[in-house]
Amino acid sequence: MLKTNENTKTDVLLEEIADYVLYKDITSTEAYQTARYVLLDTLGCGILALKYPECTKLLGPVVPGTVVPNGTRVPGTSYVLDPVKGAFNIGCMIRWLDYNDTWLAAEWGHPSDNLGGILAVADYLSRVQISEGKEPLQVKDVLEMMIKAHEIQGVLALENSLNRVGLDHVLFVKVATTAVVTKMLGGSRQEIINALSNAWIDNSSLRTYRHTPNTGSRKSWAAGDATSRGVHLAMMAVKGEMGYPTGLSAPGWGFQDVLFNKKELVLGRTLESYVMEHVLFKVSYPAEFHAQTAAECAVKLHPIVVNRLDEIDEIKITTHESAIRIIDKTGPLYNPADRDHCIQYITAIGLLKGDIKAEDYENETALDLRIDALREKMTVLENKQYSEDYLNPNKRSIANSVQIRFTDGSVTENVELEYPLGHRFRREEAIPKINEKFINNIKTHYSSKQQRLIEEACYDQGKLESMNVNTFVDLFI
Repeated sequence: MLKTNENTKTDVLLEEIADYVLYKDITSTEAYQTARYVLLDTLGCGILALKYPECTKLLGPVVPGTVVPNGTRVPGTSYVLDPVKGAFNIGCMIRWLDYNDTWLAAEWGHPSDNLGGILAVADYLSRVQISEGKEPLQVKDVLEMMIKAHEIQGVLALENSLNRVGLDHVLFVKVATTAVVTKMLGGSRQEIINALSNAWIDNSSLRTYRHTPNTGSRKSWAAGDATSRGVHLAMMAVKGEMGYPTGLSAPGWGFQDVLFNKKELVLGRTLESYVMEHVLFKVSYPAEFHAQTAAECAVKLHPIVVNRLDEIDEIKITTHESAIRIIDKTGPLYNPADRDHCIQYITAIGLLKGDIKAEDYENETALDLRIDALREKMTVLENKQYSEDYLNPNKRSIANSVQIRFTDGSVTENVELEYPLGHRFRREEAIPKINEKFINNIKTHYSSKQQRLIEEACYDQGKLESMNVNTFVDLFI
Protein backbone atom coordinates (compact mmCIF):
# COMPACT_ATOMS: atom_id res chain seq x y z
CA MET A 1 0.00 0.00 0.00
CA LEU A 2 1.40 3.41 -0.96
CA LYS A 3 2.58 5.55 1.92
CA THR A 4 4.04 8.46 -0.03
CA ASN A 5 1.80 11.45 -0.64
CA GLU A 6 3.05 12.27 -4.12
CA ASN A 7 0.63 13.31 -6.86
CA THR A 8 -0.24 10.41 -9.10
CA LYS A 9 -1.62 10.14 -12.60
CA THR A 10 -5.39 10.16 -13.03
CA ASP A 11 -7.08 6.83 -13.62
CA VAL A 12 -7.32 6.30 -17.38
CA LEU A 13 -10.96 5.20 -17.20
CA LEU A 14 -11.98 8.55 -15.73
CA GLU A 15 -10.15 10.37 -18.51
CA GLU A 16 -11.63 8.20 -21.25
CA ILE A 17 -15.19 8.81 -20.07
CA ALA A 18 -14.60 12.56 -19.68
CA ASP A 19 -13.04 12.84 -23.15
CA TYR A 20 -15.91 10.91 -24.70
CA VAL A 21 -18.53 13.13 -23.10
CA LEU A 22 -16.74 16.34 -24.05
CA TYR A 23 -15.30 15.64 -27.45
CA LYS A 24 -17.08 12.76 -29.20
CA ASP A 25 -19.35 13.93 -32.00
CA ILE A 26 -22.36 11.61 -32.37
CA THR A 27 -23.12 11.31 -36.08
CA SER A 28 -25.17 8.09 -36.18
CA THR A 29 -28.63 8.72 -37.58
CA GLU A 30 -29.71 5.33 -36.22
CA ALA A 31 -28.61 6.33 -32.72
CA TYR A 32 -30.63 9.56 -32.77
CA GLN A 33 -33.70 7.81 -34.20
CA THR A 34 -33.47 5.07 -31.58
CA ALA A 35 -32.95 7.68 -28.86
CA ARG A 36 -36.24 9.31 -29.86
CA TYR A 37 -38.07 6.02 -29.39
CA VAL A 38 -36.29 5.52 -26.07
CA LEU A 39 -37.33 9.00 -24.94
CA LEU A 40 -40.99 8.38 -25.77
CA ASP A 41 -41.02 4.87 -24.38
CA THR A 42 -39.35 5.95 -21.15
CA LEU A 43 -41.67 8.90 -20.55
CA GLY A 44 -44.66 6.68 -21.32
CA CYS A 45 -43.51 4.20 -18.68
CA GLY A 46 -43.24 7.06 -16.18
CA ILE A 47 -46.72 8.34 -16.96
CA LEU A 48 -48.21 4.87 -16.56
CA ALA A 49 -46.54 4.58 -13.14
CA LEU A 50 -48.57 7.55 -11.90
CA LYS A 51 -51.52 5.15 -11.58
CA TYR A 52 -49.77 3.43 -8.69
CA PRO A 53 -49.97 5.05 -5.23
CA GLU A 54 -46.86 3.20 -4.04
CA CYS A 55 -44.96 5.21 -6.66
CA THR A 56 -46.69 8.58 -6.30
CA LYS A 57 -46.26 8.61 -2.53
CA LEU A 58 -42.51 9.01 -3.14
CA LEU A 59 -42.86 11.97 -5.50
CA GLY A 60 -42.79 15.69 -4.79
CA PRO A 61 -40.47 18.01 -2.86
CA VAL A 62 -38.77 17.14 0.42
CA VAL A 63 -40.83 19.83 2.14
CA PRO A 64 -44.46 19.75 0.93
CA GLY A 65 -45.50 22.83 -1.00
CA THR A 66 -41.98 23.87 -2.02
CA VAL A 67 -41.80 25.42 -5.49
CA VAL A 68 -38.37 26.19 -6.96
CA PRO A 69 -37.97 29.25 -9.24
CA ASN A 70 -37.12 28.03 -12.77
CA GLY A 71 -37.22 24.53 -11.36
CA THR A 72 -37.58 21.14 -12.99
CA ARG A 73 -41.11 20.15 -14.00
CA VAL A 74 -42.06 16.56 -13.26
CA PRO A 75 -44.12 15.13 -16.16
CA GLY A 76 -47.72 14.32 -15.29
CA THR A 77 -47.62 16.32 -12.05
CA SER A 78 -47.70 19.90 -10.83
CA TYR A 79 -44.35 19.64 -9.05
CA VAL A 80 -41.64 22.23 -9.73
CA LEU A 81 -38.49 21.00 -8.01
CA ASP A 82 -34.77 21.56 -7.73
CA PRO A 83 -32.95 19.44 -10.35
CA VAL A 84 -31.64 16.91 -7.82
CA LYS A 85 -35.08 16.12 -6.42
CA GLY A 86 -36.54 16.44 -9.91
CA ALA A 87 -34.13 13.78 -11.14
CA PHE A 88 -35.24 11.44 -8.36
CA ASN A 89 -38.91 12.01 -9.18
CA ILE A 90 -38.51 11.40 -12.91
CA GLY A 91 -36.15 8.47 -12.34
CA CYS A 92 -38.52 6.87 -9.86
CA MET A 93 -41.46 7.12 -12.27
CA ILE A 94 -39.45 5.72 -15.16
CA ARG A 95 -38.30 2.60 -13.33
CA TRP A 96 -41.30 1.87 -11.14
CA LEU A 97 -43.02 -0.68 -13.38
CA ASP A 98 -39.85 -2.35 -14.73
CA TYR A 99 -41.03 -1.50 -18.23
CA ASN A 100 -38.29 0.70 -19.72
CA ASP A 101 -35.40 -0.33 -21.95
CA THR A 102 -32.80 -2.88 -20.93
CA TRP A 103 -29.15 -3.77 -21.49
CA LEU A 104 -27.82 -7.25 -20.78
CA ALA A 105 -24.14 -8.19 -20.62
CA ALA A 106 -21.75 -9.16 -17.80
CA GLU A 107 -23.79 -6.56 -15.89
CA TRP A 108 -27.47 -5.82 -16.39
CA GLY A 109 -29.35 -2.56 -16.27
CA HIS A 110 -31.66 -0.01 -17.81
CA PRO A 111 -29.76 2.82 -19.52
CA SER A 112 -32.87 5.01 -19.90
CA ASP A 113 -32.78 5.40 -16.10
CA ASN A 114 -30.30 8.21 -16.82
CA LEU A 115 -33.13 10.24 -18.35
CA GLY A 116 -34.14 11.16 -14.80
CA GLY A 117 -31.04 13.29 -14.39
CA ILE A 118 -30.70 14.37 -18.02
CA LEU A 119 -34.26 15.66 -18.44
CA ALA A 120 -34.35 17.27 -15.00
CA VAL A 121 -31.17 19.23 -15.65
CA ALA A 122 -32.06 20.07 -19.26
CA ASP A 123 -35.43 21.49 -18.21
CA TYR A 124 -33.90 23.44 -15.32
CA LEU A 125 -31.10 24.88 -17.49
CA SER A 126 -33.53 25.83 -20.25
CA ARG A 127 -35.79 27.75 -17.88
CA VAL A 128 -32.83 29.51 -16.26
CA GLN A 129 -31.43 30.47 -19.66
CA ILE A 130 -34.79 31.82 -20.82
CA SER A 131 -35.01 33.91 -17.63
CA GLU A 132 -31.59 35.35 -18.51
CA GLY A 133 -32.57 36.13 -22.09
CA LYS A 134 -30.55 33.25 -23.52
CA GLU A 135 -31.47 30.38 -25.84
CA PRO A 136 -32.76 27.24 -24.11
CA LEU A 137 -31.54 23.73 -24.82
CA GLN A 138 -33.20 21.74 -27.58
CA VAL A 139 -34.47 18.19 -27.41
CA LYS A 140 -31.59 17.14 -29.68
CA ASP A 141 -29.26 18.03 -26.81
CA VAL A 142 -31.23 15.66 -24.59
CA LEU A 143 -31.02 12.89 -27.22
CA GLU A 144 -27.25 13.37 -27.50
CA MET A 145 -26.79 13.08 -23.76
CA MET A 146 -29.06 10.01 -23.72
CA ILE A 147 -26.88 8.37 -26.38
CA LYS A 148 -23.75 9.11 -24.37
CA ALA A 149 -25.22 8.00 -21.04
CA HIS A 150 -26.44 4.77 -22.66
CA GLU A 151 -22.95 4.23 -24.06
CA ILE A 152 -21.13 4.82 -20.77
CA GLN A 153 -23.43 2.60 -18.74
CA GLY A 154 -23.72 -0.09 -21.39
CA VAL A 155 -20.03 -0.36 -22.31
CA LEU A 156 -19.07 -0.48 -18.64
CA ALA A 157 -21.55 -3.34 -18.33
CA LEU A 158 -19.99 -5.39 -21.13
CA GLU A 159 -17.12 -6.77 -19.05
CA ASN A 160 -17.49 -5.39 -15.51
CA SER A 161 -19.92 -7.51 -13.50
CA LEU A 162 -21.07 -5.65 -10.42
CA ASN A 163 -23.54 -8.42 -9.60
CA ARG A 164 -20.69 -10.92 -9.16
CA VAL A 165 -19.45 -8.86 -6.20
CA GLY A 166 -22.95 -8.18 -4.85
CA LEU A 167 -23.24 -4.58 -6.03
CA ASP A 168 -26.25 -3.19 -7.87
CA HIS A 169 -26.15 -2.02 -11.47
CA VAL A 170 -27.44 1.43 -10.53
CA LEU A 171 -23.83 2.39 -9.76
CA PHE A 172 -23.33 2.56 -13.52
CA VAL A 173 -26.41 4.83 -13.74
CA LYS A 174 -24.84 7.17 -11.22
CA VAL A 175 -21.53 7.20 -13.12
CA ALA A 176 -23.16 7.81 -16.51
CA THR A 177 -25.51 10.52 -15.23
CA THR A 178 -22.65 12.24 -13.42
CA ALA A 179 -20.56 12.39 -16.58
CA VAL A 180 -23.17 13.78 -18.96
CA VAL A 181 -24.80 16.15 -16.48
CA THR A 182 -21.47 17.72 -15.52
CA LYS A 183 -20.94 18.40 -19.22
CA MET A 184 -24.47 19.85 -19.53
CA LEU A 185 -23.76 22.19 -16.63
CA GLY A 186 -20.71 23.54 -18.47
CA GLY A 187 -18.13 21.51 -16.60
CA SER A 188 -14.53 21.41 -17.80
CA ARG A 189 -12.63 18.21 -18.47
CA GLN A 190 -11.13 18.33 -14.99
CA GLU A 191 -14.51 19.01 -13.39
CA ILE A 192 -16.03 16.00 -15.18
CA ILE A 193 -13.15 13.84 -13.93
CA ASN A 194 -13.61 15.21 -10.41
CA ALA A 195 -17.32 14.46 -10.46
CA LEU A 196 -16.76 10.98 -11.88
CA SER A 197 -14.23 10.12 -9.22
CA ASN A 198 -16.73 11.04 -6.53
CA ALA A 199 -19.40 8.92 -8.21
CA TRP A 200 -17.14 5.86 -8.14
CA ILE A 201 -16.02 6.23 -4.53
CA ASP A 202 -19.50 7.15 -3.35
CA ASN A 203 -21.70 4.62 -1.61
CA SER A 204 -22.55 1.64 -3.84
CA SER A 205 -25.93 -0.04 -3.36
CA LEU A 206 -26.04 -3.75 -2.61
CA ARG A 207 -28.28 -5.98 -4.74
CA THR A 208 -30.05 -7.15 -1.57
CA TYR A 209 -33.39 -5.65 -2.58
CA ARG A 210 -33.44 -7.50 -5.92
CA HIS A 211 -33.06 -11.02 -4.58
CA THR A 212 -34.94 -13.49 -2.48
CA PRO A 213 -35.61 -13.34 0.45
CA ASN A 214 -35.42 -9.53 0.45
CA THR A 215 -36.88 -8.51 -2.91
CA GLY A 216 -38.66 -5.22 -2.41
CA SER A 217 -39.78 -1.89 -3.81
CA ARG A 218 -36.37 -0.25 -3.44
CA LYS A 219 -35.52 -1.82 -6.78
CA SER A 220 -38.13 0.53 -8.27
CA TRP A 221 -36.60 3.73 -6.85
CA ALA A 222 -32.92 2.75 -6.71
CA ALA A 223 -32.21 4.14 -10.18
CA GLY A 224 -33.99 7.40 -9.34
CA ASP A 225 -31.75 7.63 -6.31
CA ALA A 226 -28.65 6.96 -8.43
CA THR A 227 -29.44 9.42 -11.21
CA SER A 228 -30.31 12.15 -8.68
CA ARG A 229 -27.04 11.50 -6.85
CA GLY A 230 -25.25 11.95 -10.17
CA VAL A 231 -26.87 15.38 -10.56
CA HIS A 232 -25.86 16.31 -7.01
CA LEU A 233 -22.22 15.34 -7.57
CA ALA A 234 -22.13 17.15 -10.92
CA MET A 235 -23.46 20.36 -9.40
CA MET A 236 -20.82 20.16 -6.66
CA ALA A 237 -18.05 19.63 -9.21
CA VAL A 238 -18.90 22.71 -11.29
CA LYS A 239 -18.73 24.74 -8.10
CA GLY A 240 -15.12 23.64 -7.73
CA GLU A 241 -15.35 20.61 -5.45
CA MET A 242 -12.21 18.51 -5.75
CA GLY A 243 -11.86 15.01 -7.14
CA TYR A 244 -9.73 11.95 -6.43
CA PRO A 245 -7.41 11.05 -9.34
CA THR A 246 -6.89 7.39 -8.36
CA GLY A 247 -10.27 6.77 -6.79
CA LEU A 248 -10.46 3.55 -8.80
CA SER A 249 -6.93 2.21 -8.58
CA ALA A 250 -5.52 3.44 -5.26
CA PRO A 251 -4.00 0.37 -3.50
CA GLY A 252 -6.06 -0.65 -0.52
CA TRP A 253 -8.50 2.23 -0.67
CA GLY A 254 -9.70 2.51 -4.28
CA PHE A 255 -12.93 1.12 -5.70
CA GLN A 256 -11.19 -1.78 -7.40
CA ASP A 257 -9.46 -3.08 -4.27
CA VAL A 258 -12.29 -2.43 -1.83
CA LEU A 259 -15.38 -3.32 -3.84
CA PHE A 260 -14.33 -5.10 -7.03
CA ASN A 261 -12.21 -8.02 -5.79
CA LYS A 262 -9.03 -6.21 -6.87
CA LYS A 263 -10.06 -6.51 -10.53
CA GLU A 264 -9.35 -3.70 -12.96
CA LEU A 265 -12.35 -1.90 -14.44
CA VAL A 266 -12.19 -1.88 -18.23
CA LEU A 267 -14.14 -0.51 -21.15
CA GLY A 268 -15.32 -3.38 -23.31
CA ARG A 269 -15.12 -1.34 -26.52
CA THR A 270 -14.45 2.20 -27.73
CA LEU A 271 -17.15 4.62 -26.62
CA GLU A 272 -19.29 5.57 -29.62
CA SER A 273 -23.06 4.97 -30.01
CA TYR A 274 -23.16 1.16 -29.96
CA VAL A 275 -25.39 0.76 -26.92
CA MET A 276 -28.19 3.03 -28.10
CA GLU A 277 -28.18 1.30 -31.46
CA HIS A 278 -28.41 -2.15 -29.84
CA VAL A 279 -30.53 -1.41 -26.77
CA LEU A 280 -33.39 -3.78 -25.89
CA PHE A 281 -36.89 -2.32 -25.82
CA LYS A 282 -39.27 -3.91 -23.35
CA VAL A 283 -42.26 -3.87 -25.66
CA SER A 284 -44.71 -6.58 -24.76
CA TYR A 285 -44.71 -7.15 -21.03
CA PRO A 286 -43.72 -5.31 -17.84
CA ALA A 287 -41.48 -8.11 -16.56
CA GLU A 288 -37.81 -8.62 -15.82
CA PHE A 289 -36.12 -8.86 -19.20
CA HIS A 290 -34.58 -12.29 -18.74
CA ALA A 291 -38.16 -13.61 -18.67
CA GLN A 292 -39.46 -11.76 -21.73
CA THR A 293 -39.13 -14.66 -24.13
CA ALA A 294 -40.58 -17.02 -21.51
CA ALA A 295 -43.57 -14.69 -21.30
CA GLU A 296 -43.97 -14.71 -25.08
CA CYS A 297 -43.78 -18.52 -25.09
CA ALA A 298 -46.38 -18.77 -22.33
CA VAL A 299 -48.76 -16.45 -24.15
CA LYS A 300 -48.44 -18.58 -27.29
CA LEU A 301 -49.35 -21.67 -25.26
CA HIS A 302 -52.29 -19.99 -23.52
CA PRO A 303 -55.01 -21.09 -26.00
CA ILE A 304 -53.82 -24.70 -25.78
CA VAL A 305 -53.68 -24.97 -21.99
CA VAL A 306 -56.22 -22.51 -20.59
CA ASN A 307 -59.03 -25.08 -20.65
CA ARG A 308 -56.78 -27.93 -19.47
CA LEU A 309 -55.16 -26.40 -16.39
CA ASP A 310 -56.19 -29.30 -14.14
CA GLU A 311 -54.64 -31.76 -16.58
CA ILE A 312 -51.16 -30.20 -16.47
CA ASP A 313 -48.56 -32.51 -14.98
CA GLU A 314 -45.35 -30.51 -15.61
CA ILE A 315 -44.33 -27.16 -17.04
CA LYS A 316 -40.71 -27.18 -18.21
CA ILE A 317 -38.96 -23.82 -18.56
CA THR A 318 -35.56 -24.00 -20.22
CA THR A 319 -33.51 -20.85 -19.82
CA HIS A 320 -30.03 -19.30 -19.48
CA GLU A 321 -27.74 -18.98 -16.48
CA SER A 322 -28.43 -15.31 -15.72
CA ALA A 323 -32.17 -15.93 -15.54
CA ILE A 324 -31.64 -18.79 -13.10
CA ARG A 325 -29.42 -16.61 -10.94
CA ILE A 326 -31.83 -13.67 -10.82
CA ILE A 327 -35.44 -14.78 -11.26
CA ASP A 328 -35.73 -18.50 -10.57
CA LYS A 329 -37.85 -18.50 -7.39
CA THR A 330 -39.88 -21.03 -5.48
CA GLY A 331 -41.92 -20.49 -2.35
CA PRO A 332 -43.96 -17.44 -1.28
CA LEU A 333 -43.78 -14.14 -3.17
CA TYR A 334 -44.46 -11.24 -0.87
CA ASN A 335 -45.00 -8.13 -3.04
CA PRO A 336 -45.18 -6.89 -6.65
CA ALA A 337 -41.41 -6.41 -6.79
CA ASP A 338 -40.97 -10.06 -5.79
CA ARG A 339 -43.46 -11.27 -8.41
CA ASP A 340 -42.15 -9.36 -11.43
CA HIS A 341 -38.73 -10.89 -10.76
CA CYS A 342 -39.97 -14.50 -10.75
CA ILE A 343 -39.83 -16.41 -14.04
CA GLN A 344 -42.35 -18.95 -12.73
CA TYR A 345 -44.90 -16.29 -11.75
CA ILE A 346 -44.51 -14.47 -15.08
CA THR A 347 -44.91 -17.70 -17.04
CA ALA A 348 -47.97 -18.69 -15.00
CA ILE A 349 -49.69 -15.37 -15.72
CA GLY A 350 -48.97 -15.75 -19.43
CA LEU A 351 -50.43 -19.26 -19.47
CA LEU A 352 -53.53 -18.22 -17.50
CA LYS A 353 -54.35 -14.90 -19.15
CA GLY A 354 -52.68 -14.84 -22.54
CA ASP A 355 -51.25 -11.44 -21.59
CA ILE A 356 -49.26 -9.82 -18.80
CA LYS A 357 -49.96 -6.36 -17.40
CA ALA A 358 -48.48 -4.34 -14.55
CA GLU A 359 -51.55 -4.92 -12.37
CA ASP A 360 -50.98 -8.68 -12.59
CA TYR A 361 -48.24 -8.32 -9.98
CA GLU A 362 -50.52 -6.63 -7.45
CA ASN A 363 -51.90 -8.47 -4.42
CA GLU A 364 -55.40 -8.84 -5.86
CA THR A 365 -54.21 -10.89 -8.82
CA ALA A 366 -51.72 -12.85 -6.71
CA LEU A 367 -54.60 -14.20 -4.61
CA ASP A 368 -55.62 -16.38 -7.59
CA LEU A 369 -54.77 -19.86 -6.30
CA ARG A 370 -54.23 -21.14 -9.83
CA ILE A 371 -50.97 -19.15 -10.10
CA ASP A 372 -49.17 -20.97 -7.29
CA ALA A 373 -50.70 -24.26 -8.42
CA LEU A 374 -49.01 -23.78 -11.79
CA ARG A 375 -45.74 -22.63 -10.19
CA GLU A 376 -45.57 -25.85 -8.19
CA LYS A 377 -45.62 -27.83 -11.44
CA MET A 378 -42.70 -25.90 -12.97
CA THR A 379 -39.17 -27.12 -13.52
CA VAL A 380 -36.48 -24.62 -14.51
CA LEU A 381 -33.41 -25.93 -16.36
CA GLU A 382 -30.38 -24.31 -17.95
CA ASN A 383 -29.57 -24.75 -21.63
CA LYS A 384 -25.80 -24.19 -21.90
CA GLN A 385 -26.14 -22.96 -25.48
CA TYR A 386 -28.63 -20.33 -24.35
CA SER A 387 -26.10 -19.16 -21.74
CA GLU A 388 -23.30 -18.97 -24.32
CA ASP A 389 -25.44 -17.10 -26.85
CA TYR A 390 -26.52 -14.65 -24.15
CA LEU A 391 -22.89 -13.50 -23.82
CA ASN A 392 -21.99 -13.79 -27.52
CA PRO A 393 -21.53 -10.19 -28.76
CA ASN A 394 -22.83 -11.18 -32.19
CA LYS A 395 -26.05 -12.61 -30.76
CA ARG A 396 -26.86 -11.23 -27.28
CA SER A 397 -29.86 -13.55 -27.23
CA ILE A 398 -32.18 -13.87 -24.22
CA ALA A 399 -33.55 -17.33 -24.97
CA ASN A 400 -36.25 -19.29 -23.17
CA SER A 401 -38.48 -22.21 -24.05
CA VAL A 402 -41.66 -23.54 -22.42
CA GLN A 403 -43.23 -26.98 -22.83
CA ILE A 404 -46.26 -28.49 -21.08
CA ARG A 405 -46.75 -32.17 -20.27
CA PHE A 406 -50.28 -33.33 -19.43
CA THR A 407 -51.35 -36.14 -17.12
CA ASP A 408 -52.33 -38.32 -20.10
CA GLY A 409 -48.71 -38.26 -21.27
CA SER A 410 -49.24 -35.88 -24.18
CA VAL A 411 -47.04 -32.81 -24.56
CA THR A 412 -47.28 -29.47 -26.30
CA GLU A 413 -44.60 -28.38 -28.71
CA ASN A 414 -41.50 -26.95 -27.06
CA VAL A 415 -42.15 -23.26 -27.78
CA GLU A 416 -38.76 -21.57 -28.05
CA LEU A 417 -37.76 -17.96 -28.61
CA GLU A 418 -34.19 -16.71 -28.78
CA TYR A 419 -34.83 -12.99 -29.19
CA PRO A 420 -37.61 -11.03 -27.51
CA LEU A 421 -39.66 -8.42 -29.29
CA GLY A 422 -37.56 -5.28 -28.82
CA HIS A 423 -34.21 -6.92 -29.56
CA ARG A 424 -32.29 -5.27 -32.38
CA PHE A 425 -32.83 -8.39 -34.51
CA ARG A 426 -36.60 -7.74 -34.18
CA ARG A 427 -36.44 -3.93 -34.19
CA GLU A 428 -38.52 -3.41 -37.34
CA GLU A 429 -41.26 -5.61 -35.90
CA ALA A 430 -41.10 -3.75 -32.60
CA ILE A 431 -41.35 -0.10 -33.74
CA PRO A 432 -45.14 -0.07 -34.32
CA LYS A 433 -45.57 -1.79 -30.95
CA ILE A 434 -43.38 0.82 -29.25
CA ASN A 435 -45.59 3.57 -30.66
CA GLU A 436 -48.71 1.68 -29.61
CA LYS A 437 -47.32 1.18 -26.11
CA PHE A 438 -46.55 4.91 -25.83
CA ILE A 439 -50.06 5.90 -26.91
CA ASN A 440 -51.67 3.44 -24.51
CA ASN A 441 -49.53 4.70 -21.65
CA ILE A 442 -50.25 8.40 -22.15
CA LYS A 443 -53.96 7.65 -22.56
CA THR A 444 -54.01 6.68 -18.90
CA HIS A 445 -53.29 10.27 -17.87
CA TYR A 446 -54.00 12.89 -20.54
CA SER A 447 -57.05 14.25 -22.35
CA SER A 448 -57.56 13.43 -26.02
CA LYS A 449 -56.50 16.95 -27.00
CA GLN A 450 -53.25 16.75 -25.05
CA GLN A 451 -52.56 13.30 -26.44
CA ARG A 452 -52.80 14.69 -29.97
CA LEU A 453 -50.42 17.55 -29.14
CA ILE A 454 -47.91 15.12 -27.66
CA GLU A 455 -48.12 12.75 -30.62
CA GLU A 456 -47.78 15.58 -33.17
CA ALA A 457 -44.61 16.76 -31.47
CA CYS A 458 -43.06 13.38 -30.81
CA TYR A 459 -43.51 11.47 -34.04
CA ASP A 460 -41.53 13.84 -36.29
CA GLN A 461 -37.79 13.39 -35.72
CA GLY A 462 -36.76 16.80 -37.03
CA LYS A 463 -39.57 18.68 -35.31
CA LEU A 464 -38.83 17.02 -31.99
CA GLU A 465 -35.07 17.55 -32.15
CA SER A 466 -35.48 21.30 -32.79
CA MET A 467 -38.05 21.80 -30.02
CA ASN A 468 -37.01 23.71 -26.91
CA VAL A 469 -36.69 21.37 -23.94
CA ASN A 470 -38.99 23.42 -21.71
CA THR A 471 -41.67 23.44 -24.44
CA PHE A 472 -41.36 19.67 -24.77
CA VAL A 473 -41.64 19.08 -21.03
CA ASP A 474 -44.67 21.39 -20.81
CA LEU A 475 -46.49 19.06 -23.21
CA PHE A 476 -46.45 16.43 -20.46
CA ILE A 477 -47.59 18.65 -17.57
